[in-house]
Amino acid sequence: MKYLVLLSVVVLSLTACRTPQTANAGSAQRELPSGAIHANGPILSYADVVQPVSAAVVTIRASRRVRAPQQFPFFDDPLFRQFFGGGMPRSQEKTELQSALGSGVIVGANGYIVTNFHVIDGAEDVKVDLNNRRTYSAKVVGSDQPSDLALLNIKAHDLPVLNLGDSDQVRVGDVCLAVGNPFGVGESVTEGIISAKGRSTDVVGSGSFEDFLQTDAAINKGNSGGALVNTRGELIGINSQILSPSQGSVGIGFAIPSNLVRNVMDQLIKKGTVRRGTLGVTVQPVTSEIAASLGLHDVRGVLVNSVRPDGAAKQAGMQEGDVILQLNGKDIVDSNELRNEIAAKAPGTQVTLTVWRNGSQRQVSVRLGELTAQALNESPATGESGDKLGVTVEPMTAALASQLGLSPKTQGLAIASVDPNGAAARAGLQEGDVIQQVNLRPVRSIADLHDALQQSANRPPLLLIDRGGQRVYLAVPLE
Repeated sequence: MKYLVLLSVVVLSLTACRTPQTANAGSAQRELPSGAIHANGPILSYADVVQPVSAAVVTIRASRRVRAPQQFPFFDDPLFRQFFGGGMPRSQEKTELQSALGSGVIVGANGYIVTNFHVIDGAEDVKVDLNNRRTYSAKVVGSDQPSDLALLNIKAHDLPVLNLGDSDQVRVGDVCLAVGNPFGVGESVTEGIISAKGRSTDVVGSGSFEDFLQTDAAINKGNSGGALVNTRGELIGINSQILSPSQGSVGIGFAIPSNLVRNVMDQLIKKGTVRRGTLGVTVQPVTSEIAASLGLHDVRGVLVNSVRPDGAAKQAGMQEGDVILQLNGKDIVDSNELRNEIAAKAPGTQVTLTVWRNGSQRQVSVRLGELTAQALNESPATGESGDKLGVTVEPMTAALASQLGLSPKTQGLAIASVDPNGAAARAGLQEGDVIQQVNLRPVRSIADLHDALQQSANRPPLLLIDRGGQRVYLAVPLE
């Protein structure tokens, strides 16, 4: 009898162990990523996804000559020479070799590689290290600073290729993997999710076209140009930058979506350059107050605040005060979305805008013009803060710091242009100066600059300027 009881216990135990499997087999199974090893749901490994992806991710080493820090830069300052005489010796300009490290993705078996523009910007020599330890010299086929993309080519064949996925199908919450060479430690893989879509960090209208995928997968220095892939091993983005006060990963990284990569890459291969459409307008967000004043029932669309006299929109009859609600039947959420949608279309393309004017909707057909380099470099989004000082600015990046001969850790807003009749010009500010503080408050964005100037009231704002590595305070009377 005791043997019978013992046997019953064993049978019950085995049945209990099998119960979850039996129940799961009869219920709807959630679809798991192909290539991932799993057991009853939890994903235990992405090894089968990572292996082919890693083979198509490369390390890029770019070198360039930059101006070395001057020992006595004030010798060349006109004010200094005015007081101490023109006989003072001028500082001797020297250069030094600077190296940049980044990542890239093989997108063509015949040697085409996509990376970030800022990785190879100004480079005189570019080397590509493959996953199999082979090193090649690379030719820059073309580059596109506004999208922060560049296309390289190496003399190699039958290379492993990473297929481009459809970034429009990516959903917030999807699992993703970032592959690259952070800090030069060697190829590394990090895992996260898509945190947001359609992100932009272009707070001053610096001429970049941003539609970032945001992810919490760890991205660090050296990851730039690397791959962001889905769990099917498809390229959904090129890792580009991070948002971090410490210059290290804090879980807010940005990748250029693969559909934008495909568009830029195709144009660079065919033409060596990128052409973009333009409406010839500047726009601003629609607020609750603006919507109410214009009779809009919902807060939507973007408000046209200026129309270029010789632009496509002007020729189509658009006016200041129009609200653009839709582009080709698609709702427009913000100005960045409109800008990117228009820029993705070729010059000469006919588009239909749904516009709110004088209390009613109407359709406006516009044949897009071509976005020129001059128009691209203009900064219409500087707003009140730019108007007050008479400058246009852009946020500091390592690449921009290199161009200005500054430390890559330099922070602030670089002056891109100065109105010769503005307050900044009268105070002696110049292109290339970096505004680091206003009224002793650090400024990192146009919003910071705007707020600090607003709080100055009628007092001249006190600016801390970095000019060629030398820092000086300047009071700027605005009247």
